[in-house]
Amino acid sequence: MKQKKIIIAITGASGVIYGLKLVETLNQHKNISTFIIISNAGKKVLDLEIPNWKQKFSKYNLYSENQLEAPMASGSWQHNGMVIIPCSMATLGYIAMGIGNNLIHRAADVCLKEEKKLILVPRETPLNLIHLKNMMQLKQAGATILPPCPNFYTKPKTISDLINQLVAKVLDHLQIEHNLSPRWGDKKLFKNF
Repeated sequence: MKQKKIIIAITGASGVIYGLKLVETLNQHKNISTFIIISNAGKKVLDLEIPNWKQKFSKYNLYSENQLEAPMASGSWQHNGMVIIPCSMATLGYIAMGIGNNLIHRAADVCLKEEKKLILVPRETPLNLIHLKNMMQLKQAGATILPPCPNFYTKPKTISDLINQLVAKVLDHLQIEHNLSPRWGDKKLFKNF
């Protein structure tokens, strides 16, 4: 089976645990290589939310936002998609405007121009009109906007259940098999329905 390459970017928004869970899940697949970009603001949020994050990420292909010479900055580098999880509104805005002044913005711009899968997991509420317009512009350009909105028909019992739901949805959009979360119609969930 051909090796898949997935880019994961973590930006300066709360919810970096989503990104970590996605990285850990993808790295359980032998045929998937992950390439992780962490923004400077993302590192600060990681310090707040996951103090031992450097140990957890030490075994992965890590890039900083300033490494514009990295492979994913070029359209000639082949990969199978990019996920920005969580995606700050600043990052979303830069990408919507086509401003590629760091590796995350540039890699996302490359995804759009090369018509590769680009998934943004925005973390902000409430949304102002500028946020909504930027999301609409990115959707029209081909990006998938996937906010972390939990479902409750699966009867989640823990925060991990909620995190798994979102990561499962991302994996579905990347067309990667998983068993992280039950699906609608699962007979075990709906035996009394």
